[in-house]
Amino acid sequence: MLKYIIKRILAALVTLTIIVSVVFILVRQMPIEGYFDNFEKLDQSVINAKLVQMGLTRPIHIQLINFFGKLFRGDLGTSARYSVGVSIGQLIAAKAPVSILFGLVSMVLSMLLGIPLGLEMARSQTKLSTAFATKFFDWFGTIFIVFVNAVPSAVYHIFIQEYGSRALNTSMLFSRGNWVTWVLPVVSMSLGGVAYYAMWLRRYMVDELNRDYVSLARAKGVTSKNIMKSHVFRNAFVPMIQYIPGAILFTVVGSIYVESLYSIPGMGGLLVDVIKKQDNPMVQILVMIYSCIGVVGLLLGDLMMAVIDPRITFVKKEGAR
Repeated sequence: MLKYIIKRILAALVTLTIIVSVVFILVRQMPIEGYFDNFEKLDQSVINAKLVQMGLTRPIHIQLINFFGKLFRGDLGTSARYSVGVSIGQLIAAKAPVSILFGLVSMVLSMLLGIPLGLEMARSQTKLSTAFATKFFDWFGTIFIVFVNAVPSAVYHIFIQEYGSRALNTSMLFSRGNWVTWVLPVVSMSLGGVAYYAMWLRRYMVDELNRDYVSLARAKGVTSKNIMKSHVFRNAFVPMIQYIPGAILFTVVGSIYVESLYSIPGMGGLLVDVIKKQDNPMVQILVMIYSCIGVVGLLLGDLMMAVIDPRITFVKKEGAR
């Protein structure tokens, strides 16, 4: 397993290097206005001197090597237009706690609602389950999952903001001092997670219900409740574990659309703002952060799944092709 972990870490490092390099090169193709404040008022000689000072006139491979060197030293650069001269690291550090708080709360809410919903939906597939309540959960859950996945998220996010603020008699925008304004953004962020956990847990549990060990357990007289919770649920939850680290990491950067919609001062809203202002250095760093988090999440998910379920092995068996 140690050999597998080393291989996965090395593969992740290579992937991250490629992602960072591609993003860096693409940003360098953007107009140079994004590196200057009040670009229209600057003389061409001033612009050229600034480009030389920033190293943007050097060959692209030299720029890339210098950029990696700064990254290893923890230097993310400074903002060019959003907050001129301020360290990008400081700006991110000020925004990240808000996104982390919103993200963690929404993720916990997603799991608290999505996992029980998926469990009840799966129970409706058992032959012994005829209760109306159980059938209702499957019906309701199916409609909810189809709705969340079929309807563009922007539509129901706006719907929640418009009518939710009226129902709660509160502002449509976020306010730190008013806890009620936290409710709608958290609900909006959690809807996709609820649908995700419910859909995949139901699918994995239904697959497990068709296994031979379930029939054997029933033949031995094990109750359906014990089969579902002690065996089927535990086995079905293992494949979902690999996605949890990625979900946790993405809470750090927040929801781009929801934070912008409610004017939440987090990472998601920050990315929208710097894109509008064409702040190339900040766009570059934030896009890299979002991209790299996906790679790290997949890596941690694979490793966590292997640690939690000892039945998973990464050693090729003899005779395997």
